[in-house]
Amino acid sequence: MLQSITHYGIHFLGPLIVALLFFKNQWKTAFIIMVLGILIDVDHLLATPIFDANRCSINYHVLHTFYAIAIYSLLALLKKTRLIGLGLLIHILADIADCSFMLL
Repeated sequence: MLQSITHYGIHFLGPLIVALLFFKNQWKTAFIIMVLGILIDVDHLLATPIFDANRCSINYHVLHTFYAIAIYSLLALLKKTRLIGLGLLIHILADIADCSFMLL
């Protein structure tokens, strides 16, 4: 239960906090773009089983690999793709939190 609250809290509160702190004039647009980072979970459709509560997504799913994370970091550095990159990195942070719970 705490794992789910943490995971989805990061997915939705993370973008909201970033939008409110750093994109005040356009926080709603920034929030929506960053929340759409959740769409990278489409790569779970390639896994068997599609969902496994005990699986760490990081470096398992194609869009959750270290190579992909490097690309997301570059996107976050560029002004035109900053919101997309930040949304994807916040998504990865939420998934890292899941992996941390598995170690407990």
